Amino acid sequence: MNTLVNDIKYKLSSLNVLEKIIAINVVVFVLSLLLKPFLVWFELPSQFFEFILVPWTIITYAFLHYDFFHLLFNMLWLYFLGRMFLNLFSPKMALNVYFLGAISGGLLFVIGYSLLPVVFKGNPPLVGASGAVRALLIFLCAYMPQQEVRLFVFNIKLWYVGAFIVVLDVLGLFGTNSGGSLAHLGGALLGYAYAQQLLKGNDIGKGFESMADTVSGWFKTSKKGPLKTVHKNKSKIGGYAKSDFNAFNNQKKIDVILDKISKSGYESLTAEEKEFLFRAEK
Repeated sequence: MNTLVNDIKYKLSSLNVLEKIIAINVVVFVLSLLLKPFLVWFELPSQFFEFILVPWTIITYAFLHYDFFHLLFNMLWLYFLGRMFLNLFSPKMALNVYFLGAISGGLLFVIGYSLLPVVFKGNPPLVGASGAVRALLIFLCAYMPQQEVRLFVFNIKLWYVGAFIVVLDVLGLFGTNSGGSLAHLGGALLGYAYAQQLLKGNDIGKGFESMADTVSGWFKTSKKGPLKTVHKNKSKIGGYAKSDFNAFNNQKKIDVILDKISKSGYESLTAEEKEFLFRAEK
C-alpha cells in the first residue's frame, strides 16, 4: 500500500503545474458522479446577489465538469496549450493567466445575466474550465500572432486560430450555451490584455500572484530565522527591471522570426519582421 501511495506521489510531483490542474479536474469529475448534489455550493450563480453569498465560486466553478466530453475537450486543450506555454513562460505566469482567465470569464458571465436579463434569459449556473483555457489560448495568439502551428497538413498563424475561436464564441452568444460563450469571451479578453501588457513590460498578474503566495503561505509551516533588512528596488516589477522584460520580449520575437525563416525562407517575412531583425542584428 505504501509503495502505491509513493508511486502516486512521485507521478504527481513530476507533473507540471497545468498537468496538476488537469489531474485535479479529473478527480473532481469522478467525485461529482457520487457527490453532485453537494457540489452546487461550488457552481457559479448567474445572478449577482446570489454570487456575493458564495464568492469562492468565482474560482471553484472552473474545476467542475458534469459532462465527460466537456471535461475531455477542456483538458485536451489545456494539455497542449500548457506544453506550448511552459516552453516560453514560467509556471507562475501560467497560473496567473489561467486563474485570472477563470475569474474574468466568471465575472462577465455574472454581469451579463445580471444586467441583461432580456438577452440572457434563465438562471443557469456556470461550470467548467473553458474560460480559463480560452485565456491561455488567446494569450499565446496575442503574444506571438505570427507564430505558425501545424494543423493537419498545413501551417496556420496563431492569430488566425485565435480570431476563429473568438468569432465562434461571439456567435455562441445567440445559441443554447450563451452563458458558456460569455465566460469564453471573458477569458479571451483577459488573455489578450495580459499578452499586450506583457509586450510592454507590464506583468498585470503580479498582484494576483502575490495574493496567491500569501494564501498558500497560510498553509505552510514557517521556520523563524534572524530578521533581515531588505531594500526594495522600486524600479523593478516582481524582481525584474522593465529592461529585462523588453529584452525577454525581443528575444522571443527573434526566435519566432528565425523559426519562420527556417521553415519558409527569408522572403516569407513581412516588411515589419525584416526591419525588426535588421535592427536586432545591429
